[in-house]
Amino acid sequence: MPSGSYRFYAGEGPVVAVALHDGHDVRSELDPLYNLSSSQRLREEDPHTGFLTSIVPVRVVVRKSRFEVDLNRERSIAVYRTPEDAWGLNVWKVIPDDELIEKSLAIYDKFYADSKVFLSGIILKYGYVVVYDIHSYNHMRGGLTEKPADPAANPDVNLGTANLNRDVWGKAVDGLAEDLRSFNYLDGHLTVGENIRFKGGHYSKWIQQEFGDQSCAIAIEFKKIFMDEWTHKYDPVKLSALYNALNFTLPSLLIHSNSIAEKRMGVLK
Repeated sequence: MPSGSYRFYAGEGPVVAVALHDGHDVRSELDPLYNLSSSQRLREEDPHTGFLTSIVPVRVVVRKSRFEVDLNRERSIAVYRTPEDAWGLNVWKVIPDDELIEKSLAIYDKFYADSKVFLSGIILKYGYVVVYDIHSYNHMRGGLTEKPADPAANPDVNLGTANLNRDVWGKAVDGLAEDLRSFNYLDGHLTVGENIRFKGGHYSKWIQQEFGDQSCAIAIEFKKIFMDEWTHKYDPVKLSALYNALNFTLPSLLIHSNSIAEKRMGVLK
């Protein structure tokens, strides 16, 4: 399902990798209204997460910037209006009028309608769907000359699982976390936490509400250890290593997920 704002990539398998905040595009009619520069907006986006989704053939990559419409928010707050909506940032010189906002929300509505069709097809074929909802986050908010955020409260990888049924999908989540911890990441190991920095946003919540225990949507937040969050320059070696770490999780995830799905179908029969 191609779109100028996002693209759904069809393929084989029950695992879908999603990059909701990879995009940087905004409509030209909105551009003069922004108080934030392109660079300032990019800092709060999740560049290169689209690349990470390519671990699987079934993918969703969003081209639109979250600063036009945030597809990981509830509809009523999907367009940032106040600094409270956007980490204290003054997004606009002039807040867009209702007509402009409705154009952005039309993208939101179509994306969720398309998501329903797309994910429903996967569940129909495999009996379940696992969504890797991939994001990244800043940890140098004080600037390049200041200390990074406390590593204990800011793991290299944060798994947001608040929007899935852990009673059903706990083994799959635990296996994912263990695989990430055990992976040889540049002769070291990644720190992995669960629901420490982020618990999962609206998209994973919507998936659980829409598809119940036939779905397992895990928000995977990578600390921006693969790039300079201020200059936006990225390290291809570090980014590729994160790709390999994520790819490493797939075999055991499928084993756990297939087992969970089989047991669940047995209970339902």
